[in-house]
Amino acid sequence: MSARVLVVDDILPNVKLLEAKLSSEYFDVITALNGKDALELAATKSPDIILLDIMMPGMDGFEVCERLKADPETAHIPVVMVTALTDATDRVRGLEAGADDFLSKPLNDTALMARVRSLVRLKMTIDEWRIRENTASQLGVVSGSDTQMAESFDKAKIMVVEDKVFESDKFIETLQRDDDSVIPAVSSDQAMALAQEHDFDLITVSLNMADEDGLRLISNLRSNDRTRSIPILMVAMEEDMKRVAQGLEIGAHDYILRPVDRNELLARARTQVRRKRYHNRLRQNYEQSLNMALTDTLTGLFNRRYLSAHFEKILTNIARTQKPIGILMMDIDHFKQVNDTYGHQVGDEVLVEFADRIAKRLRGFDLVARMGGEEFIAILPDITPQIAMQVSERLRQSIADEPFKVSAPEGQIRCSVSIGGVIIEDPEISVDQALKLADDSLYAAKEGGRNQSVFHGIGVITPDMYMTDEQIQEAEAQEKKAEAEKPPELDISKTETSLELDSSDGGNTLQGTSKFLQ
Repeated sequence: MSARVLVVDDILPNVKLLEAKLSSEYFDVITALNGKDALELAATKSPDIILLDIMMPGMDGFEVCERLKADPETAHIPVVMVTALTDATDRVRGLEAGADDFLSKPLNDTALMARVRSLVRLKMTIDEWRIRENTASQLGVVSGSDTQMAESFDKAKIMVVEDKVFESDKFIETLQRDDDSVIPAVSSDQAMALAQEHDFDLITVSLNMADEDGLRLISNLRSNDRTRSIPILMVAMEEDMKRVAQGLEIGAHDYILRPVDRNELLARARTQVRRKRYHNRLRQNYEQSLNMALTDTLTGLFNRRYLSAHFEKILTNIARTQKPIGILMMDIDHFKQVNDTYGHQVGDEVLVEFADRIAKRLRGFDLVARMGGEEFIAILPDITPQIAMQVSERLRQSIADEPFKVSAPEGQIRCSVSIGGVIIEDPEISVDQALKLADDSLYAAKEGGRNQSVFHGIGVITPDMYMTDEQIQEAEAQEKKAEAEKPPELDISKTETSLELDSSDGGNTLQGTSKFLQ
């Protein structure tokens, strides 16, 4: 894994030693000999992680860390304090200042490299969400988030996986100081079952259980969709450092060594809860930005802005996949009459139902968007002309065959759709050119009488263009069978019908009597 590491220490030999170790693992290393230079390099060189000594003259490591975490531009950079201090009070102070870990000299190389890689992976994930949120902020749809340290850490839901009751009780009692809701588990099976029932903010996993493999549990939690983003705090002995390194490699976020200091446990738990809540907020802001900026508020489909950006990537992909794409441009027939006759509320109801029918009949990776008004578009990657024509006709029939339920007095109205299609195989074609071809075909469909599909270079679509003879025969047979099963209809040409209103209910019931002509 390539990453940029900033090493900060006032003793040059220490700097050179760490630089050599990290460089041998192919990390890009930059160095600083004091706190002031460290802050400047953090702001200008964008390191992926900072290894920070505490005992420095002038500005010590605690102050440097606090300043880094207070600045929104550097607050997301992981900080590992590397020091000769071993007192638990110093570790807690460092963690409370915002440090992600606290490693004591002499360094365990295995633990150091595993910790660096683990934190770099976490930073890369956060960076991706920060970039997305920044884009949303530029679009003006969400405001930027605060730093991770501004997140709350109390009232978290935490699972403690430990088979020793006295150890479990100690964890529960400590974590409840922050009003956390703590649920114990004594086995991997129980832990996995609880993880499916609850949305945890943190899971602690003992690596010293008698009959359980804590690393196997961590692996299972990481491979499960529901639990893969939950922070995991390992609990281990000093002699378990190789297993701790393995745990960090497979996705655990942090670890604490026995005998567990209660204040350190609380500090590490708070760090993980803050990070998860910060990550969740970045993701929620991004999702909100998509909904606000890239989707149509009425139908929930993507809007024209998203189509323009994403369609260009789809066209570019033709050169790589060597597979054509289909475009279906759709326009609801006589939609203005719907608005003029029933009002815009009913018109909106038709648009929502239309969008729902279209989306349900396409593949999950097809792109469906509302262009504006009553015009919609579907982009169908990796599709043959025959399948594209079949899809177009299936969509057209799904609109024409079933009435739309609306709030008009009639309760339902019928609509139809005209569709213009085109198959694109040229990777050099532009978005505007591709859309123009589809739009021209749509115009031909409307001019040709509406309620039909017209494809560029092909014409009006008929079943024989996309169905085999056997399929056509089967479809005709099913149509004849359905016709034969219909109940006989009364021939009104041989009847004399009189209609009268029953006044008993205000004239709302229509009663009819028929007299057969001889």
